[in-house]
Amino acid sequence: MGTEPAIGWDVGGAHLKAARLAATGHVERVLQLPCPLWQGLEHFETALRQTLSELGPAPLHAVTMTGEMADLFPNRREGVARIVAALRQRLSDVDLRFYAGVEGFVAADRAAAAWQQIASANWRASGAVVAARVPVGSFIDIGSTTTDILVVRDGRVLAHGGDDGARLVTGELVYTGVVRTPVMVLADRVPFEGEWVPVMAELFATTADVHRLTGRLPERADQHPAADGGDKTVAGSARRLARMIGRDVESAPLESWRGLADWLAAAQVRRIQDAWARLRAQAGISEEAPLVLAGVGRFLAPDLTRGSGRACSDFGCLVSIEEAERDRASDCAPAVAVAWLARQEAVSRVRAAGAPSPS
Repeated sequence: MGTEPAIGWDVGGAHLKAARLAATGHVERVLQLPCPLWQGLEHFETALRQTLSELGPAPLHAVTMTGEMADLFPNRREGVARIVAALRQRLSDVDLRFYAGVEGFVAADRAAAAWQQIASANWRASGAVVAARVPVGSFIDIGSTTTDILVVRDGRVLAHGGDDGARLVTGELVYTGVVRTPVMVLADRVPFEGEWVPVMAELFATTADVHRLTGRLPERADQHPAADGGDKTVAGSARRLARMIGRDVESAPLESWRGLADWLAAAQVRRIQDAWARLRAQAGISEEAPLVLAGVGRFLAPDLTRGSGRACSDFGCLVSIEEAERDRASDCAPAVAVAWLARQEAVSRVRAAGAPSPS
C-alpha cells in the first residue's frame, strides 16, 4: 500500500479540499471546491463526486475534517459520524483512514467512536509535516475563515490546546480569515473622515471585501457568494463596506473606502500577531526563528513579519510537488498533510512486514 497513490481530504464547513500523491509521494494535483455544508450534506456529496472524477482512483484515502462544526449537525459527535458515513458509502472499496491527531490514523469502522480525536484535528496534520521538515520555528495557516498558529521544535508540535474550545483560549486558533469573517468582528469602531465611527453589527460585508479593496485577495480564494449576493468587484466591495458605517458608497471617493479597508486589514493582522507573539514567548522561540505559511491568506506575511528579518517559506515548498500545484498545496495544507502522513504510515507498515518499500 505504501508504494501506491494516495488521496488526502480536508472536509471543511465551507470547502472541500483534496490532494493526490503519486506512488513516489510526489504531490500531483490539489483541488478546492466550495462546499456549504451548513446548507445540507448533499453539497458535500456533490463536491466529493466532482473531486473524485477529477483526481481519479487511489487505493489509500486519508481524511481530516472541521466540517463537523457546521450547524447542520446538532453536535460534533453526530457531525463526525455523518461525514464518516458519507465517505464510507462513497469510498467503500478503498483503504479509508481518518486522522485522529496524536493517535495517528484510525480505520473507517472505528472512526465514529474516535470522534473526539478526529474532530477539527487538521491543524495538527499540517503541523506534523512542518515539524518533520523544520527543526524549530512557527507555522501559521491563514484560511478563509480561521487562522491556526503553531510552534514546532525537535520534530514535535508544541500544542497547548487539543480541541477548538481549548485552542481558542490558548490563541492557537484565532477565528479570523481573509474571506468569510464578518467585518463587524474586526473592530467596534473605525477611523473615517476624521471621526471614530461605530461599526454596524450587521453582515453587510466580509473580509473578502476588505482584502479585495486592498488589492491583495487572490481571485481563487473567494468561492462563496458575497454578503449581499452582489458583484465580487472593487465597486461591489466598496458598496458593502460603506454600509458597515451607515453610508452609501457615493458619499466618499473610492480612495476613502480603500483607506478604510487598509485600516481594517491592519487590525486583523494585529490580532494574529498578538496571538503569535504569546505562543512564541511561551515556547521560548526567538523572533528570528523561521516561519512556514499556509492558507489563502498567507499574502499577509509581509505585514506579519515586517522588520523581523525572519526567514519565511510556503508550506508547498516542504513537499515534493509539481510547480504548478505549489500555491494550491499551500492553500490546502491539511489535505496534502494527511495524504503525506498516511503514506508515511503505510510505508512503515510495509517495512514492518518485510516487504520492499519506496526509495
